[in-house]
Amino acid sequence: MIDTNISPKAHPVSGATLGATGMPRVMWLLNHSSARRFEIPMLKACGFNEIFLPKIHPVDPSFRSASIDFSEDKNLTIPPADLAVLNAADWYGDPGRDAWAVANRHFSLLFFIVHTAEALGSISDHFQGAAIWRAYGLERTNSYSNIRKHFTNGLKTIEKMGDRFWFGEAYEDLREVEGELIQRRAVYLPLGLPATEVMNGWTGRDRRVFFVCPDIGFNSYYRGIFEEFSRDFAGLPCSIGGSQPITVADPNVLGFVSKEEHERNMREMRVMYYHSREPRHIHYHPFEAVRAGMPLVFMAGGMLDKLGGVGLPGRARTAAEARSKIQRMLQGDDRLIEEIRTSQHVLLDPMRPEKLEDIWRRNLTHVVERLQVSSASQIAVRTRKKRIAVILPIVYRGGTLRAAKLLAEAVSRGSEQAGESAEVVLLHLDQPSGYAAKDWSDLPPSVTTRTFNWRVLDRAEAKTAMMFDGHSDWNPVYEKYLVVDDGIVQLGDCDLWVVISDRLSLPILPMRPVMLVVFDYLQRHYRVSDLDEQILLANRLAKHVLVTTDFTRQDALQYAGIDPRRVTKVPMLVPGKGKATRQRNKDDEVTHFIWTTNLAAHKNHRRALAALQLYYETYQGKLNCHVTGFGSSEILKSQLPHLEGLNRVVAGSRALRQKVRFLGELSDEVYRRELAAAAFLWHPTELDNGTFCVIEAAHYGVPSLSSDYPAMREMEGQFQLGLSFMDQEDSEDMAVQLHEMEINLAERRHSLATEKHLEEQGVEHLASSYWRVVRELV
Repeated sequence: MIDTNISPKAHPVSGATLGATGMPRVMWLLNHSSARRFEIPMLKACGFNEIFLPKIHPVDPSFRSASIDFSEDKNLTIPPADLAVLNAADWYGDPGRDAWAVANRHFSLLFFIVHTAEALGSISDHFQGAAIWRAYGLERTNSYSNIRKHFTNGLKTIEKMGDRFWFGEAYEDLREVEGELIQRRAVYLPLGLPATEVMNGWTGRDRRVFFVCPDIGFNSYYRGIFEEFSRDFAGLPCSIGGSQPITVADPNVLGFVSKEEHERNMREMRVMYYHSREPRHIHYHPFEAVRAGMPLVFMAGGMLDKLGGVGLPGRARTAAEARSKIQRMLQGDDRLIEEIRTSQHVLLDPMRPEKLEDIWRRNLTHVVERLQVSSASQIAVRTRKKRIAVILPIVYRGGTLRAAKLLAEAVSRGSEQAGESAEVVLLHLDQPSGYAAKDWSDLPPSVTTRTFNWRVLDRAEAKTAMMFDGHSDWNPVYEKYLVVDDGIVQLGDCDLWVVISDRLSLPILPMRPVMLVVFDYLQRHYRVSDLDEQILLANRLAKHVLVTTDFTRQDALQYAGIDPRRVTKVPMLVPGKGKATRQRNKDDEVTHFIWTTNLAAHKNHRRALAALQLYYETYQGKLNCHVTGFGSSEILKSQLPHLEGLNRVVAGSRALRQKVRFLGELSDEVYRRELAAAAFLWHPTELDNGTFCVIEAAHYGVPSLSSDYPAMREMEGQFQLGLSFMDQEDSEDMAVQLHEMEINLAERRHSLATEKHLEEQGVEHLASSYWRVVRELV
């Protein structure tokens, strides 16, 4: 036990303001009713008069003793708006950066329990004060070190808090079975009872044994206890208390009862039996029985022994001895009843508040003083800018490359707009044939670039790498892992890794949280690669997934199976206007339209060429078709199965040979010149996440004819482009709509989105949406 004999200093710690009395404010983030009745008055007795209590708790059977208490709100001297933020937050999950900002402004101490991985990670990532993991003990086969490892998969969490983390043990020896970190950070804050006087009123007229055992229907631990009790005490009249979310087919099981009925059972039933031999955990109801004056028979070897139970007449070393004592009392052995009742009050002595107050005061003083020292050393760390890595996992061109650059720009601008300026690094593979310097020339100065190569680590190498990064309890699950070899520190200088797409051949070594930006799940509909299972795994391992359409979000939930809390839809980002202009004379002659594509199967080449042939040969179409995009010059030469035979289709049609030009990938300058002079843009793709091309065309005053699928309808809704739609599965309809575009060009141009509206959908206006998501993970 820590023993310091000084009082908390009344000056700021951790950057938080102090309460009205000059003492730090406390967040007691538990909803346990019995513990609250003792610990809140104890905190106040130690001088901590301003205490926040959570107003939301999980809908979970393990919270059977939970309740919500608003009574402390009136004592908080913080702005009402800030209190409203705290009250609306879920402190058992991840309450979010805004809620933590409020908490850090006003509170220096925090008590918590670990119910989810999100809660533990959120506290360690965001709370700047002292965080006390409140520990009331576990069954002998478990430990808090195991719980921590289970919830975090061995990744470091509380280590990041350093001296601001404490293990607040309610019983002094809980630390004995814990790992070194928890042992070193243990602080003894003993649990007591709000009142310890023995009440009058017990009658014992109901000749049944009272046994409390909750959650029998679904909890294997309590089910085993119930079955053991039923076996050892078979034939004895009994009543079994405790909440039962699932009905138990036993007439002796009461299920949930009111507080009044529970207290009546304590007064009227003849004896309580307490089963536990656990050395580091005890329930509340044995103390309730003692206070009620009800005789308690309990098993030796448990925590009651440590609280004065050794030698008491109610103690039993075997189930047979317990049964014998209970039978004697049920049969009216008044002498034994009186011996137990008059002796068992000693069990309440260690729980008396007046005996525990000095321990709480001394040990919380130590916590506050250590926080003052820790806060001074953390100032430099807190002022460092966050650094976000945006990673292109393969050599992407076209729309995905543009999307990566736009996202990097949005994160950078969004952080600046929020006054939380972050550094953004865009990483691309170190392949000379992949990219040229000009590919990055349009990035803003706030985004830097870095090259990297993927490196594969086996299990032993992965374990070593994680250990050196501070994740000492982490163990590999997979045989191999990917790491980013950037020639510096394997990207360890970045706080978050944002991977553009989910095309990952192996799991990424989880040295930092990973966010995926997934534009579509085409593998659900097409054979995209041989990595389908690995791609799904990448989605499920990611800390968070960003999507830009509702269609993709539904695929993320239904196909990839991602928890909805880990998926966020953000607005689609598109290139800005740049040098685009809509200056065009109505008499200007147009001779072509543009089809931008690549070699992927979902680009619908076969139907598109069939539609072009109908457009020229049946509808006497006059406009040439210029085919552009990465790999488009190879369409007629490719041996890919979905392109096989297209060269013969073109060779057999004079119109196609004369009217369709396969230009391949053009430079930005040449492409924009082609686009500006085009009658319209044609987008005959079967299915994807939409295309930037229609936005760029609109900037130039060029209308678009698009396939009719969800992502394009969502783009039309966001950008109001005035798109014309066609049935991409019907070549005849595609040809008809091409002809309609040709003869109604003036009308189509008039329906285009205004330049003002397009400007309002630019990166500058949408960046905050991206930063709001990213900031929660750094």
